[in-house]
Amino acid sequence: MNILISACLLDLCCRYNGVALCCPLPAPLTSRHRLIAFCPEVSGGLPTPRPAAERLGDKILTQHQTDVTAAFQKGAERGLDCYRNMHCHAAILKSNSPSCGYGTIYDGTFTGTLTAGNGLFAELLADNHIPIFNEYQLQDCLQFLDSL
Repeated sequence: MNILISACLLDLCCRYNGVALCCPLPAPLTSRHRLIAFCPEVSGGLPTPRPAAERLGDKILTQHQTDVTAAFQKGAERGLDCYRNMHCHAAILKSNSPSCGYGTIYDGTFTGTLTAGNGLFAELLADNHIPIFNEYQLQDCLQFLDSL
């Protein structure tokens, strides 16, 4: 099955600071499923590296109050199209991100404080009833996929 996954979780240098993440993936996920890497921020036209951004209400702002909502929204819409066009069955998204965070995101104060909420991309996927997991829920994702 095809699974859409935040590109940064696959060690691609697309995060705001240009640093790659190392997210060990369970062997059954990589051997039994096809992982489709996607970064909504890059797809929306933002460079790497770029200023950090956080969600505050309906807007995505940098620490210097530059509104980057349009790029995040464009990337989210492209991500939904990718999910559909690649016939994915679930999404694994980077936790706490203003794009991909699902359930918790940074609160917009740039103090490292988490709050309840979703990133723009995660919110769009959830609105379309797409199963979402983060890097801490990989076993849950596998159980879900095994149930299909």
